[in-house]
Amino acid sequence: MKTFAMGGVHPPENKFAEKSAIERLDPPKSVSIPISQHLGAPAKPVVAKGDKVVTGQLIAKGEAFISANIHSSVSGTVAKIDEVIDTSGYRKKAIVINVEGDEWLEGIDRDETLIKDCPLSKEEVIKKINDSGVVGLGGATFPSHVKMMVPPGKKAEYLIINGVECEPCLTADHRLMLEKGEEMLVGITIQMKALGVDKAIIGIENNKPDAVAHLKKLATGYQGISVEPLQVKYPQGAEKQLIKSLINREVPSGKLPIEVGCVVHNVGTAFAVYEAVQKNKPLVERVVTVTGKSVKKPSNFLVRIGTPVSALIEAAGGLPEDTGKVINGGPMMGKSLNDLNVPVTKGTSGILIFTEQESHRPPEQNCIRCAKCLTICPMGLEPYLLAILSDKKRLEECEEERVMDCMECGSCLYICPSGRPLLDQMRVGKARVGKMMRERSAS
Repeated sequence: MKTFAMGGVHPPENKFAEKSAIERLDPPKSVSIPISQHLGAPAKPVVAKGDKVVTGQLIAKGEAFISANIHSSVSGTVAKIDEVIDTSGYRKKAIVINVEGDEWLEGIDRDETLIKDCPLSKEEVIKKINDSGVVGLGGATFPSHVKMMVPPGKKAEYLIINGVECEPCLTADHRLMLEKGEEMLVGITIQMKALGVDKAIIGIENNKPDAVAHLKKLATGYQGISVEPLQVKYPQGAEKQLIKSLINREVPSGKLPIEVGCVVHNVGTAFAVYEAVQKNKPLVERVVTVTGKSVKKPSNFLVRIGTPVSALIEAAGGLPEDTGKVINGGPMMGKSLNDLNVPVTKGTSGILIFTEQESHRPPEQNCIRCAKCLTICPMGLEPYLLAILSDKKRLEECEEERVMDCMECGSCLYICPSGRPLLDQMRVGKARVGKMMRERSAS
């Protein structure tokens, strides 16, 4: 069975919520909607304190080339535009709205009747996606309309759809494929039209046989779409690894998938594209997994953007007594939260609750030169060396050793028998090298 060749690990899957159907949560009393919940420049608010808004209304406009529009996920009154703590732990500007009822913007089709036909042109599709604030829902949150604007001199041959969900514990994509598969496939055909490609491949790891079978059956009614089961291996959901697994093409260092004729989108993004283009519905809600070994009711919730994480935890049975950490994301790439009132954003795929025992890292010891971090790195890097160079602030050498190619998958940290904080040091190194590169370009 297909997979990528270089590196990879097999952490316990712990998909506790895989049988839990998607459950819609009611809007909370108040939401905090960050104006920067996407890769690129923050959006600029177009509302002010005291304004009345309805669900789906534009409240912040993405004016830069790489940016995304932000829409109100609720109806009510803008209480303030202020800085709030977001999932990164930093204070970021957000639009706080007090909820009053649930009135939706006129023209949004909330009926669940499937609409297959899309008469729009390529340019009209891309504009609809841009207007609706759709971003990559796999975690990177890159504005989707930008991905569909193939640069001059490049040609897209394949649309790759990421249904891998290789991160342990997370099941939002799995449930979406089972429950919204037909809408997702229509969304894929719309993306194919926008890109001008006639081939789309949905990659799904074979630990989701029900999703593979379901989408294979549905795909028979859609020309050019195939479903490819993949061997289970982390981090197969990373776009470079997924491309290698599916069509055996390697994206060069520092380059994007379009260099090898590919555009990669997540299954959640495909569904969001369907809703944006066929239903005139902006990205105002998403599916979030709430899970953990001690969670009473591991769940997949359809949640309004801006909802406090505490509301999701409460809906899943409350915070367990033995909680040690609450993680935004999965156990491999997620980051711990220091405040449970941080808002759900477009990039929130899961909330993982670690027990006290799971929260403790092993004591750090000296490197024993076992080379395990080298053998499992999916990018062919030398994590032990990059960690040392980063720690000593030898940034030029860090850059030469390709620290910017690190995808922060956490495989090196997971496998290290000495408990060394390799991922932490490489993240710091990437940030410093990135700053150095920007300053060099500006001078």
